[in-house]
Amino acid sequence: MATERIGPPAIAGEREMLRAFLDFHRATLAMKCDGLSDEQLRRQSMPPSTLSLLGLVRHLAEVERAWFRRVIDGEDVPLVWSADGDYQAAYDATDGTRAEAFAAWQTEVEHSRRIEAAAESLDVVAYNARWGEDVSLRLVMLHLIHEYARHNGHADFLREGVDGVVGV
Repeated sequence: MATERIGPPAIAGEREMLRAFLDFHRATLAMKCDGLSDEQLRRQSMPPSTLSLLGLVRHLAEVERAWFRRVIDGEDVPLVWSADGDYQAAYDATDGTRAEAFAAWQTEVEHSRRIEAAAESLDVVAYNARWGEDVSLRLVMLHLIHEYARHNGHADFLREGVDGVVGV
């Protein structure tokens, strides 16, 4: 099954534009993983890096969870792949599967969408304990767009290394 990716609108309000760009980047990550086996998704880049496409999916599930559920919604939930708060644990997809990684990622994306939609405005402020300061929902959405865009660049190289496929 191929991932559908809808381009962001050229003209829209700020919130609609941020939602559209975030969803565009989410879909880009999924597209980079389309058609690959678990083994191919676990394939690591090059030593000493252990980065893999599956590790990126797992990492971005943690990013969604941390920023939307833990920071904006104030939920007291542990990380998905680390009970002791180690954000790097998600990258280790050695024994991971597409099914578990994508289920967790899609669950966190749905939580993020729900939390963002329920927020009164982009000016909603919450405390980020890791940074030791308040942040706005606007900053969170921009941060996630940045995070996905950066990691999608990694995904480009990882996918090319797996089977030679470039572009999306």
